[in-house]
Amino acid sequence: MKTFHCDKCDGPLFFENVTCNRCSRTVGFFPDLGSMGTLEGKRYRACQNYTVQNVCNWVIPATEPDAFCLSCRLTSVIPDLTQPGNKEAWYRVEVAKRRLVYTLLDLGLPVVSKAIDPARGLAFEFKADQPSPESGPVLTGHDEGLVTLNIAEADDPERERRRIQMNEPYRTLLGHLRHEIGHYYWNLPIRDTDWLDEYRRLFGDERADYEQALQRYYDDGPPADWQQTFVSRYAASHPWEDWAETWAHYLHMIDSLDTAAACGVALHPLHSREPSIAHIDPVLGKERFATLVKNWFALTYALNNLNRSMGLHDPYPFVVPGQVLLKLRFVHEVVTHQGQRHEDEKVAASAASHKTLQGCPTAVSAALP
Repeated sequence: MKTFHCDKCDGPLFFENVTCNRCSRTVGFFPDLGSMGTLEGKRYRACQNYTVQNVCNWVIPATEPDAFCLSCRLTSVIPDLTQPGNKEAWYRVEVAKRRLVYTLLDLGLPVVSKAIDPARGLAFEFKADQPSPESGPVLTGHDEGLVTLNIAEADDPERERRRIQMNEPYRTLLGHLRHEIGHYYWNLPIRDTDWLDEYRRLFGDERADYEQALQRYYDDGPPADWQQTFVSRYAASHPWEDWAETWAHYLHMIDSLDTAAACGVALHPLHSREPSIAHIDPVLGKERFATLVKNWFALTYALNNLNRSMGLHDPYPFVVPGQVLLKLRFVHEVVTHQGQRHEDEKVAASAASHKTLQGCPTAVSAALP
């Protein structure tokens, strides 16, 4: 996440701000510009979930026909807002989702709503458990581009209870969304593509029965030596889950390093044997993978020590063995390739549109003010 400043008073702006803390002007996030700023004097308007529900701070070009911003358009189901606590939970979920979408856009990955592309698009359903026992709990998961999240995860005590119950070192709303979106981005760049053979070599054969694999994991747990080859216990349950856990981990790395770069973080330890950071490339995902890993280990070393000084848990309670590094490198290569491909497609589409307008004077005239 980059750092932002008010374009009127230069005061610091945080990603969730709706007003500038220094000059009190209304501010929002401009997804097409990748920046926070004031709305004054700009041909933009606030998302409907900004003006009506007060759960969003993204804006839309004034000429855009849709009432909702790019992020809110992806949400197809929201919880019943008449029920106590649901609106607050929905807000927290949407905050996490906007951070996810920000990273996906910054990486150049395609983010298309199912309303536009039902077959290959993306949608989110945020649901609450119903009081009737026969309805059953809402299960967080992914199905062909549809990500479902139980909003109970937005309640800190409940999420912590589940984290302990599932024997997980890390469990957050953003982590959930990064994991589930990993399944979506397995479908797009991996399934039925030239990447599939290398994926199977590193992660295993995804054609193994998924339900049986999960049942075996919940009955028996992961293999005793799972830490040698997997980034988490759950990653050992099935190759699909291994990919999603590794993908989520990669997004943790990229977004945290991006924030550190924007803040100008450098580490020059007094002891020569401690990890150091001289420079972090502020362009997401463009550094060589070896440099990303070096900086990541140095950053998390410092973060864990700082948290312990505050009496808090490690923000990075993971061990990354060599086999997991190979998987993360593969994710890095897929993301870089996918991002470049998406950028090339946008350039080609723009060039084709320009060529069409050049060959059609009446269309050009109609488009001019």
